[in-house]
Amino acid sequence: MTRGVPTAYAALPLSDLIHADRDPIPVWPDAEGETRGVALEPLYPTAPAAARADPQLYQCLALIDALRSGRARERNLAKEHLTRLLDG
Repeated sequence: MTRGVPTAYAALPLSDLIHADRDPIPVWPDAEGETRGVALEPLYPTAPAAARADPQLYQCLALIDALRSGRARERNLAKEHLTRLLDG
């Protein structure tokens, strides 16, 4: 458990569709993060800071995390949303 920035299904847009019951959510470890959860190492060390500065980048990175760490439903939803973001 660590303090950090929510990612994967715990970040928008998936957080509106998937609700974590009592399980701890995945977070990028980050001293400025305000959420406690299970550490999921970001693709790049500065991803949390970059995500704070750019909401669309944050969504893309969180969706990629759902692809790399999520269950089948999370991966399918992430693929759909990521495709829409990149096409639009």
